[in-house]
Amino acid sequence: MDVAPDLLGKIFVRKIKDKYLSGKIVEVEAYDGRIDEAAHTYIGKTKRNEVMFERGGLLYVYFTYGMYFCCNVVTGKKDQPTAVLIRAIEPLTEIDEMSMNRFGEIRLDKKSYLNLTSGPGKTCMALSINRDENGTDLSGDDIFILDAEPVAQNHIVSTTRIGIKKSVDLPWRFCIAKNKFVSKK
Repeated sequence: MDVAPDLLGKIFVRKIKDKYLSGKIVEVEAYDGRIDEAAHTYIGKTKRNEVMFERGGLLYVYFTYGMYFCCNVVTGKKDQPTAVLIRAIEPLTEIDEMSMNRFGEIRLDKKSYLNLTSGPGKTCMALSINRDENGTDLSGDDIFILDAEPVAQNHIVSTTRIGIKKSVDLPWRFCIAKNKFVSKK
């Protein structure tokens, strides 16, 4: 769980051709399959979740609700299935490209801008992340995380996670207080 709040404020980057789409990580959720019934790995290794059983530093991408991809940073040692879901980012570069990916057109009005990446499915849509990126090495050139100034502890909020039915009491959701791109719940 230590890694999750440390990811806040870091810059998540997705390279597509010659463009670098990026955003500041503003909301995350931690999952630990060894003790966490909400983790995809709690039931053991499957074809779907096998990336989470690999070493940290890979991207675990899954499909949910029959319509959205979500991405996680694998954080554990090999065979210690832990990961951090990227719930929301604050768009920084190539915002027009993100808008095209997300909406099919460039929308620059305030409501669309604030809704662009304010959730895990929205973030993956805006960054054009899908199952093809599952297992991507985050130390490579296509998807990576840049270091940034740490977020002060008094600006980090911890709550229970969103949209799960098991292990609901774990306070493993972390976000930057008052950031406008944090998901609404």
